[in-house]
Amino acid sequence: MFLRNCWYVAAWQHEIDTSKLLARTLLNEPIVFYLHPTDGPVALADQCCHRFAPLSRGRIEDGNLRCMYHGLLFNPKGKCIEIPGQTLIPPKATVRRYPVVARNKLIWIWMGDPEQADAALIPDTYALDHPDWRHRPGYMHYRANYQLIVDNVLDFSHLSYVHSQTLGGTDLIAKSKPSVEAFDRGVRIKRFMIDGAQPPFSRRFADMGGNVDRWHFYELLVPGNMMMESGIQPTGTGVREGRHENSLQFRAYNLMTPETEGTTHYFFGLAHSFGIDDPSVTDAVHEEVVKAFTEDGAMIEAQQAVIDRLNKPQVVVIAADAGLMQMRRVMDKLIAAENAVAVASA
Repeated sequence: MFLRNCWYVAAWQHEIDTSKLLARTLLNEPIVFYLHPTDGPVALADQCCHRFAPLSRGRIEDGNLRCMYHGLLFNPKGKCIEIPGQTLIPPKATVRRYPVVARNKLIWIWMGDPEQADAALIPDTYALDHPDWRHRPGYMHYRANYQLIVDNVLDFSHLSYVHSQTLGGTDLIAKSKPSVEAFDRGVRIKRFMIDGAQPPFSRRFADMGGNVDRWHFYELLVPGNMMMESGIQPTGTGVREGRHENSLQFRAYNLMTPETEGTTHYFFGLAHSFGIDDPSVTDAVHEEVVKAFTEDGAMIEAQQAVIDRLNKPQVVVIAADAGLMQMRRVMDKLIAAENAVAVASA
């Protein structure tokens, strides 16, 4: 069901600190997070090894975590270092520790074999923490399987219809054929939309006085981390040649982490490079994205309800599905390889 040897977004950095615990379920596993004053973010299985009380009901003591049922104290590595009333600590008195990395305002977690946790595989979200870009961190909770959301962001033709009054604004997106390239851990997609009406979303920031050209270049890495470069500029001003002097440019990060088979944590940020000294511009960009993702959520959750009712229906594939079908093949291959290793070592 889930790919485990990969990086998932667990939280925004502002969600955890040295004085409070954050409980969050990822891939059906309850996890508790906190910030160690010197070691950085900590992620432990949210269950005491003694009587399985949730450690998220505990308290932080000098960078350690105390279970508030019987007082066992765990260090950031998940090892019990104190049991009230006894001096001998059983060697098995431990809880699972997950590899975590704080980078560009995000907390990333590795849910699989900790020996394979390679920080070089963390997706590049540079614009979330760069002086030339601004954004507001976003989060939504969808009552749908994460792969339906991945499908959604890989098929931008839906912008023409789901987001006709927000991010889309024209059917030109649906009619524009993208190039799709699959690689070992994801897919890359490029799409140009030439000589179309300016969408309502961008007119809020600059009325270009006529038709526009747009581009979407994006990469989706397993399991569901999308990084997109996009922009809009007056038509005929060099979009295909990479000349963007008179453009509105964005860097979008849509990061999907399964909570369960039927629910998903959706972290997102749309960074902009214009009006960066005006907080109202950042607020307005964020508001437009929230509108669009609320539209997505309503459609995707309705889609999930139909799928649940029909019980594993077979879809009819169309041309717009090229990216998502290739991504599903990449995921299926990686999950099959993980399962094979698990069976061989059992």
